Amino acid sequence: MSNVSLKDLKVGDQGRVLGFGEGGKNYRRKLLSMGLTPGVEFSVTRYAPMGDPVEILVRGFRLSLRKDEAGGILIEKI
Repeated sequence: MSNVSLKDLKVGDQGRVLGFGEGGKNYRRKLLSMGLTPGVEFSVTRYAPMGDPVEILVRGFRLSLRKDEAGGILIEKI
């Protein structure tokens, strides 16, 4: 297991949210309200053709994040 950013994962990889990188309070609140709380597990389901955004499956729903948003999420690959 290693700590990486969500944007470093490939389709089919699974991870667990550890926390958030630098970013505004509103940005962090937005991610938390979308279910990306520390400890939650997710899987990468697909990337858009140009690599942005990334779609993840978290808490039973699919969530798309821009590459810069995904880069601010610190995760553990599982």
